[in-house]
Amino acid sequence: MVTSSVKLFQVSTGQFVEATLQELAQNHVDDFETYWKAALVEMSQEDKFWDWAFKKRAAISYGNYECYAIEAEKHTQGLMMLETQWHYSVIAEGQPLVYIEALSVAPWNRTRTPSSPQFKRVGTGLLEFSRQRSEALGYGGRVGLHSLPGAEGFYESRNMMRFDFEPDAFIDDDDAPLAYFEYPPLRRVRT
Repeated sequence: MVTSSVKLFQVSTGQFVEATLQELAQNHVDDFETYWKAALVEMSQEDKFWDWAFKKRAAISYGNYECYAIEAEKHTQGLMMLETQWHYSVIAEGQPLVYIEALSVAPWNRTRTPSSPQFKRVGTGLLEFSRQRSEALGYGGRVGLHSLPGAEGFYESRNMMRFDFEPDAFIDDDDAPLAYFEYPPLRRVRT
């Protein structure tokens, strides 16, 4: 089981706190359904109807999907689903990458929440882990994703390269086109 420590910034205390990044478990799916969903609907968020129970089943059934959660203070703070075998880089043509199928942050941690976020760096922590996962798979840190329109600014602020064309044959052409973002390989400094 994958478990790692992530530092989140707790806004109320102005301090960094330890959180746990781990494989998605049933309690994380339950947190989404119980605590997140109604708030996401009320806030008209684009990910309000995502089915994390389905994503969890896909990760269990198929070897190319992985799901993760960040947990702090006994609550799920962020969720992510990765695909690790079917996607290829636009930047380094033909090279495999880790593709983020879904990345979601708890409603109380979003910048557009009615009050200030409880934790900052949840989405960033998930992105950083996706790069680590890419390195562990031998993909050099390459990561790609299609962004929901409301999250484009987040990915741009994380220095992902934006492409306004459809590089992915798996996306349904009937849907509105989504901007594609990609991290190039990490550069290593030789000593």
